Amino acid sequence: MSTAVFFAFAGTRRRMYAGPLGPHIDEFITWLQEQHYTRHSIRCKIRVVADFSSWLKKRHLGASAADAERMQRFLKCRERTDSSTTGDLSALRQMADILLRKQVTQPSAVSLNERERVEQAFCAHLLQNRGLQPSTPICYVRHVSRFLREQFGDRPVRFNELVGADITGFIQRDTLGRNYSRAQQTLTAMYAFLRYLHVRGLIASDLAACVPKAAHWSLAKLPSFLRPAEVTRILALCERRSALGRRNYAMLLLLARLGLRAGEVAALTLDHIDWQGGVLTIRGKGGHWAQMPLPQDVGEAIADYLERGRPLSSDRHVFVSVHAPRRGLRGATSISVIASRALARARIKHPRAAAHIFRHALATEMLQQGASLSEIGRLLRHRHPDTARIYAKVHLTALRDLAMPWPGGAR
Repeated sequence: MSTAVFFAFAGTRRRMYAGPLGPHIDEFITWLQEQHYTRHSIRCKIRVVADFSSWLKKRHLGASAADAERMQRFLKCRERTDSSTTGDLSALRQMADILLRKQVTQPSAVSLNERERVEQAFCAHLLQNRGLQPSTPICYVRHVSRFLREQFGDRPVRFNELVGADITGFIQRDTLGRNYSRAQQTLTAMYAFLRYLHVRGLIASDLAACVPKAAHWSLAKLPSFLRPAEVTRILALCERRSALGRRNYAMLLLLARLGLRAGEVAALTLDHIDWQGGVLTIRGKGGHWAQMPLPQDVGEAIADYLERGRPLSSDRHVFVSVHAPRRGLRGATSISVIASRALARARIKHPRAAAHIFRHALATEMLQQGASLSEIGRLLRHRHPDTARIYAKVHLTALRDLAMPWPGGAR
């Protein structure tokens, strides 16, 4: 595909090809069309890449010089001329990816300070050796980074200087006024980091033993859940005529019927669906794989989306963005936002974990229908058998039978 489709004047087209990036413009256009960008968006992206190419040419630089540093310098020059737009950086990064794949440019060696290198190595350890989902190490590193900045600042990182008081002091300050969930994130991250330092031989003593436990009473809270009628109302209010509506309806059914976690829905790929056997393969927490039955209504909703809603895309994820670039949804957050909007349409107040409330609703309904806690645990793929015990607290019929009569009779 060439610029002739987007620019009528020959002089304009010649300018697009004039600089060192000219030989790669057609491939850039082809990629943009494959990602289903609109004609207007493609024209804008071609212009900014062509301007960057001219900027390189004026400085006698070739395509191999199109690195991140020069892109930033170009954008600063563009801002001074009031010709910059919000999509300029995105267009340049997309062209940079093409140049990198073609080995025209080399991966940029980002200059990291000592603290950042420690954080990067810890993150790589969690991904490679612990098998965690990508979002989990990011959360861990955020807490660890606060500790390192507070402890060492801009000074060299010297782990042999750490003592137990440094650990407990940071945890007390960081968790002050926080709820249990937020405090537990800090404790878990610090424990994992200190264990990592000890195993790597960076600290002589296992300072992970200094990490306290957060005060918490098991099964102290009632789980938030939806009643069956509310789930029915949420699904009934889904708009299913558009591509977006079909996609969101299929995702909500996976949450409601199978109790999948938000991240599991986002990670589902076309290869994970066995249509003949009626089975879904799910990658759960800790990289554990499980097979789950595909209910008929869920299968029909996914098939309807794939046939009449899913845009053409080389991405293997089942659920992709309706807007360019057409790629898989970015993790659990996207699913949670969709779930929050669905609950809002049904005028149902919900906690922050809007997607997870469907999981609680499924477990509660199963319990009301006579399923055992072990059966609920197997369906929800709980790794610990006691995890499902929290749902016993919402089985009101069974609890009434266990309740002792109030002395003197009820009033």
